[in-house]
Amino acid sequence: MSTAILTGQPAVGSPLEAHLRSLGFTVRAAAGAGEIAGLLAAAAPGERVAVVDHRFTGHLHSLRLGLTDPRFPAAAVPGAVTAQPAARSRLARAVAAAETAGESFADGPSPLPDRLADLLDADGEPVHRPELGTLVAAVPADAAAAAAAQERTEAVDEESVRLRSAVKSRDGFFTTFCVSPYSRYVARWCARRGLTPNQVTTASLLTALLAAGCAATGTRGGFVAAGALLLASFVLDCADGQLARYALRYSTLGAWLDATFDRAKEYAFYAGLALGAARGGDDVWGLALAAMVVQTVRHVVDFSFTEAQHDATGNTSPTAALSGRLDAVGWTVWARRMIVLPIGERWALIAVLTALTTPRTTLVVLIAGCVLAACYTTAGRVLRSVTRRARRTERAALALADLADSGPLATLAARTARPPLSAPVWAGAAAVLVLGAALWAPAGSWWPALAACGYALLSGWAISRPLTGALDWLVPPLFRAAEYGTVLVLAARSEVNGALPAAFGLVAAVAYHHYDTVYRIRGGTGAPPSVLVRAVGGHEGRTVLVALASALWSGSTGFPLALTALAGLVACAVLTESVRFWVSSAAPAVHDETGVPA
Repeated sequence: MSTAILTGQPAVGSPLEAHLRSLGFTVRAAAGAGEIAGLLAAAAPGERVAVVDHRFTGHLHSLRLGLTDPRFPAAAVPGAVTAQPAARSRLARAVAAAETAGESFADGPSPLPDRLADLLDADGEPVHRPELGTLVAAVPADAAAAAAAQERTEAVDEESVRLRSAVKSRDGFFTTFCVSPYSRYVARWCARRGLTPNQVTTASLLTALLAAGCAATGTRGGFVAAGALLLASFVLDCADGQLARYALRYSTLGAWLDATFDRAKEYAFYAGLALGAARGGDDVWGLALAAMVVQTVRHVVDFSFTEAQHDATGNTSPTAALSGRLDAVGWTVWARRMIVLPIGERWALIAVLTALTTPRTTLVVLIAGCVLAACYTTAGRVLRSVTRRARRTERAALALADLADSGPLATLAARTARPPLSAPVWAGAAAVLVLGAALWAPAGSWWPALAACGYALLSGWAISRPLTGALDWLVPPLFRAAEYGTVLVLAARSEVNGALPAAFGLVAAVAYHHYDTVYRIRGGTGAPPSVLVRAVGGHEGRTVLVALASALWSGSTGFPLALTALAGLVACAVLTESVRFWVSSAAPAVHDETGVPA
């Protein structure tokens, strides 16, 4: 339970106490600032505490937004302020300061809860103040103002506002116009039956896995069912976030599930397509792995650029200004959101092609679309970067270094020399070296292994200086392309049964590690422990191991067995540590509200 402390008794007929109890608060009334301090001290240490003006007039959802959002230690709306346990001590100091100043509930130009919120801000505790839009939250000073506030409250359809606010303000075209208009009602249906966002997220995963299983049957009926189930999974995927926003039921576990299940669903479906094609005599494991590689590298480009520009100063450019002008033209907004092939458009494309064509066609079209989208977004970001006059912060440079995922070999190489060329030049040269050797050296040759050793050296030189250059955000995606691409090429060229499926499993395990790193950085907790990064070899260490395995066992069953063993070791290590972290109290509740395409 939580405790709500009222600054006096509400007027007769006021629904305020009922509203607070419906939100899970135990309601107490105080006669002054000193009594508030006593009630605050008496509340259980692990409880949320709110201070609410007894004259508060407005919507229940205004109170819900201001007092129950679990993501913020302190929050406020006009007439109400709340503090979670982490901010309770500062709220107590604010109440003590008000008591020392001799303030009464009626003193000052604003209600006491509003003054307490200002004191929290001044004490270094940022207070979240949600956008209410047309919702009402007011503290009327007299009967006429109270009647006017009540009239404004009754004039707004609260449920309609709540449903609209459950949908992201910025999303893709397909999601906005083809899914969200009804998925929000699915979310409300789930809320009214007590379902949690995590349960809906799990249902979405199970539906997608069932879709992958249908695709794996290799029959036309199975492909049609797979397409339909994939779309149903996406509807549930939208509904879980909308349910979290509708009911303000955010959680750390939910953040982790939402962040990881999307990739698990999509990549499992690629595997289902490959299995289904194999039943029909067509081997598309290479295409399935290529689709996963392209999609993951695309995401790393997005993540690296975002982190690099997160808090840069002087962060303007002519390209960004042009983008802003284009956003003012309505149709260009949707065109630019669709061209990057976000998750809604991508899953719709996969579902339709799966139902109507073959797995090979589906994967070829998907890869082509993702490559075009990657070229468009990367070119635009490069232009922005070279025309910006921004100074990258130490935090951004550290985030890029963490995203690079460098292991012991690269770290050692970085300490041996600091060549003068820029980081992207060395990273690009390293990628070209190892991929070129994998592509053109004879199968089973030792040249890829030697090139992988050179890759470890050059990649170490790429990170030998802080990644503060204009284009240094390209370093992590170049490393991802080199590592994943090398695994793909060597497995494809080995011509051993089982090599490509084993390579698919290895890249999936490593990609999970890289996504996990991204979501931790987004939450402000930094990358996974360095001991884990060293234990799984870093990107260069794994590349060297795969190249050595190719040289030693190419053409024999030893190569897929080596890939499988490495995949199992990486998966066990990263999943164990990831689960430990995300179920711990220190893990952040990171939820994507930006609408950035996934």
